[in-house]
Amino acid sequence: MAEWTNWAGTVRATPRAEVMVRDVPHAQELCRTTAASGGALKVVGSGHSFTAIAEATDVLVRVDRLSGVRAVDRETARVWVGAGTPLHVLGQLLAREGLALTNMGDIDRQTVAGAVSTGTHGTGAAYTGLAGQLTGVELVTADGEVRRYDHDDPEWGGVALSLGALGIVTALQIQCVPSFLLQAHEQPDVLDCVLASLDETVDAADHFEFYWFPHTDRVQTKTNTRVADVARRDPLPAWRARLDDDLLSNTVFEGVNRLLTRVPRLTPAANQVAARALSARTYTDTSYDVFVTRRTVRFRESEYSVPRAAVPDLLRQLRTWCDRHDARIPFPVEVRFTAADDLWLSTAYGRETGYVAVHQYHRRDHRAYFEAFWSMLRDHDARPHWGKMHDLDVAELRSRYERFDDFVALRDALDPSRVFGNPYLERVLG
Repeated sequence: MAEWTNWAGTVRATPRAEVMVRDVPHAQELCRTTAASGGALKVVGSGHSFTAIAEATDVLVRVDRLSGVRAVDRETARVWVGAGTPLHVLGQLLAREGLALTNMGDIDRQTVAGAVSTGTHGTGAAYTGLAGQLTGVELVTADGEVRRYDHDDPEWGGVALSLGALGIVTALQIQCVPSFLLQAHEQPDVLDCVLASLDETVDAADHFEFYWFPHTDRVQTKTNTRVADVARRDPLPAWRARLDDDLLSNTVFEGVNRLLTRVPRLTPAANQVAARALSARTYTDTSYDVFVTRRTVRFRESEYSVPRAAVPDLLRQLRTWCDRHDARIPFPVEVRFTAADDLWLSTAYGRETGYVAVHQYHRRDHRAYFEAFWSMLRDHDARPHWGKMHDLDVAELRSRYERFDDFVALRDALDPSRVFGNPYLERVLG
């Protein structure tokens, strides 16, 4: 078949075959026949992971047809959805039921199963990532058995965030909440001021994040406040949305990055201009529209979680490195926060968490920047986002996850022949 590549262009594969799963019985038969022949399966969602977690070495599996809302329990607000449902579609489907996800990441192009399985998260000190919102998982294992898990199962902590290593996820039950709006307030600020009051700011906000522009002292903050009254919707004027989000943040930003690739020395000045081009704005809109950001400029990304208290020191280290080295970084550094959870391979397992994400334009060499970032993390008990670039292997990761060996044992029980394995999973799980 034709070559497959992920969104960022960091992974390429030429699997032997591609299969579009029609329904759950088809997934069962596919698992049985592949296991019997000694083959391997890898489910691919939107390809938005920067790592090779979805690299298919034998049979590439798509679950696009397992999409949409299966069932709604109105008393509990729990909703079963097909694993292949894209997040940008899911938000609208839930809205028709008067429901919403309680929190989302800032990109909504992923399938729900892909986002959950890689530990995708948003921001908000009182809220977990997407996997922490699950109440049920339907999984087809290597022997073709359909298994349903919920919070009462002893394996729940492993199944809810599984890296695609346990089977084909066919459906997920999500604990939703009534539809709500978010009032977004975005404004420029200064890095040292933000870091000085970071704990107070994060604790006071429903959802807080900020973006630091390297080679400057400038940041852009975003504070989202939950609004229960859906009649208070007050979105950005269409012209302002097109100007800020389409023209400046995408079209112009693409052009600027192309220029800076040719003339890197202009980067500090360009970052100063970019940091000041985004002025303060406040608007109120549906939660799924405010949580996410439209991005068309391609990039490479590495994101690690650290204990929340470590974020200021890490940002200061990163700023010092940028000031002292020749690397020119046109992309802002993204900083977010989540609550602790109890999922075995969650980056927020057992601790309040801060996330720091570094990016580089896809036409630029990211290696020196990312490797410097990774070296700073050695002393911070850091855990990498499973779908974003990192340099850790099984030995390092085992020391950072208390339940790591429990997950490996569960994998051994459900997939002893590694039907769902690939080189990336061998590297991180053994």
